Amino acid sequence: MARLWKPGIVSSPRIKSNVKRRVTFFVVGFWLLATVACNLPGIANSTPGTGSGGVDSTPPPWAEAITATANSIAATQNSALATLYAPTPTPSISSTPRPPILYYTQSGDTMGGLVARFGVREEDISSPKPLEKTGFLNPGQLLMIPDVLEGVDPMAKLLPDCEVVYSASALDFNISEYVSQANGYLNRYTEYVEDRWYSGADIIKKVATENSINPRLLLALLEFQGHWVFGEPQNLAEADYPLGRIIFSRQGLYRQMTWAVHEINRAYFGWRSGEVTTVIFTDGESRQLNPQINAGTAALLGVLARVYTPVEWAGSTYGTDSLPVRYEQMFGSPWQRAQNVEPLIPPDLTQPEMELPYAVDHAWCYTGGPHMVWGEDSPYAALDFAPPDEVKGCTPSLDWLTAPAAGLVVRSENGVVLLDLDGDGFEQTGWTILFLHVGTEGRVDVGTWVEQDGKIGHPSCEGGSATGRHIHIARKFNGEWMLADGPIPFVLSGWQSFAGDAAYQGTIVRGDEIIRARSYGSSETLIHRYSENP
Repeated sequence: MARLWKPGIVSSPRIKSNVKRRVTFFVVGFWLLATVACNLPGIANSTPGTGSGGVDSTPPPWAEAITATANSIAATQNSALATLYAPTPTPSISSTPRPPILYYTQSGDTMGGLVARFGVREEDISSPKPLEKTGFLNPGQLLMIPDVLEGVDPMAKLLPDCEVVYSASALDFNISEYVSQANGYLNRYTEYVEDRWYSGADIIKKVATENSINPRLLLALLEFQGHWVFGEPQNLAEADYPLGRIIFSRQGLYRQMTWAVHEINRAYFGWRSGEVTTVIFTDGESRQLNPQINAGTAALLGVLARVYTPVEWAGSTYGTDSLPVRYEQMFGSPWQRAQNVEPLIPPDLTQPEMELPYAVDHAWCYTGGPHMVWGEDSPYAALDFAPPDEVKGCTPSLDWLTAPAAGLVVRSENGVVLLDLDGDGFEQTGWTILFLHVGTEGRVDVGTWVEQDGKIGHPSCEGGSATGRHIHIARKFNGEWMLADGPIPFVLSGWQSFAGDAAYQGTIVRGDEIIRARSYGSSETLIHRYSENP
C-alpha cells in the first residue's frame, strides 16, 4: 500500500496550487453563468449533499475575498514564472551545424516517431549497431541524431510510461481503499452514470479499467486540480468541473475524467507515432516539446496544457508545487516502481498467433478497419467483424464468437469480455484481447479458461454504441493498447490489417487477397476461415 499524502506536507498546498490554475473569480463566474443559463439533465447527477446541485445566481459572500487574494498572489507568482519560463520562439531548423544528439531509444520508439520529433530524415539517423527501420525499436540502443531544432526548451522526464497506462505498476493499488483512507470529497461523492449510481472510487475504477489508464494518474489529477481526494472543492467551479475543463457538456466527475483520458491518449499515442510534437494551450499558443522526453511525460504535459496558459503550465509541470511533486507525495516514487515493470514494450516483441474470431469453415464480414478502441481520441486499436445474418439489427446472432488464442477470462460484463493470454489473471500484464458487443446469453463467465476456438459468446449490440450486431476486437500488451495498423500489426489467421484515410476504413490483406472494410457488410467483405491457412 502506497503511503498517503496528507495536507500539510507542503505549506498551504491548496492555496498554492490554486494560484497556478485559472484565477478563481473567472471559473466561479463561468460556473454561475452556466448554471443560470441552462439546467440540462445528464448523467452527471449526484445524490443530495454529495454532488453539485442548483444554486442561487447571487455570488456567494466569499467570492469577492477569494478573487482579491487570488489576484494578488497570482500576480506575484506569474511575474516570477514569466521570467523563468519566458515564451520561446517557434522552433526552426538550425542552419549552423552542431554535434549530433546521442539518444538512447526508449520503449515504444519507432523510426517514424523519431523522425517527426527530431525534425530529421530517416537516413540522417545512425547507430553503431544495425538499426531496424520498421516496428518498435529495441529500447536502450544508441542513436546519433542531427541536432537541428532551435528554440526547444530543455525538459526533464516527469512520469514513466507505466504510470500512464494501466500497467503492472498498479497491480497492488487498491483504489477504494486509498480513497477511503484519504477521506476527502471523493469518498462521499456519488454520480449516476449510464445505468446506475457509482461512488467516486467506482468512477475512477471504471474509467481506468475501460480506457486502460493508470488510476494513480487519475487520482493525482483530481487532487491537484480539484482538491477532491484529501480535501474539499474550494469553489463551485471545482465542485462541478474538478479537472478545470469548464464546458457544460463535461460537467461532473465522470465526464471530466473521460475528457482527461481522451487528452492523455491523444498525447501519449501521438507522441509514439510522431503525430504530436507540440502542446497547445488555452490561449491558442503552442510550444514544441523536447524530442527526448518519453510518451508518459508528453501525456502529462499535453493534458495540463489544455487547461492552462503557458506561464501557469510551467508552474504546474516543473514548479516546486507541480503535479509531479504532488504525485510523488501521494504515491511515492513512480520511477522506483518503473524499475520493476519497464520497458513496457520489451525487445523483439511479436504478436502471438491469433485466428479469426469465428469458427472454421465460416465466413464473417469485415465491417470496420482500424478505429477507436474506447471513445473519442482513443488509439486506433480495434477492428470490427459481423456474421452475415439474414436478419439485420441488434438481436444477438446465433453464430458464436470464438477465441483467437487460448486464455483466461478476467472480465465478462456489460457486453465486454477480456481474455488474458498469459493466464496470470491480470489484464495489466502480457497480451490480452478485448471483445465488445458480446451478448449476455451464452457469454463466457469470469475465471473460465478458453482454448483457441473456444466459445466466447454471441455478437450483439450490447455495450457501447452499435447500429447492428457485430464484434469489436482489440489487443493490449502490458496495459498499453496495440494499434491495429501499428509497429506490431493486428494479424488474424494470416490476415493483416491496414488503416484507411479515416476511422473504420482500411483493408485486411493476406497474400494477394485484399478485402476492404464496409460498415454495412456485403459479399465483397466476407472473409472465409479455412481449416488450414494458405
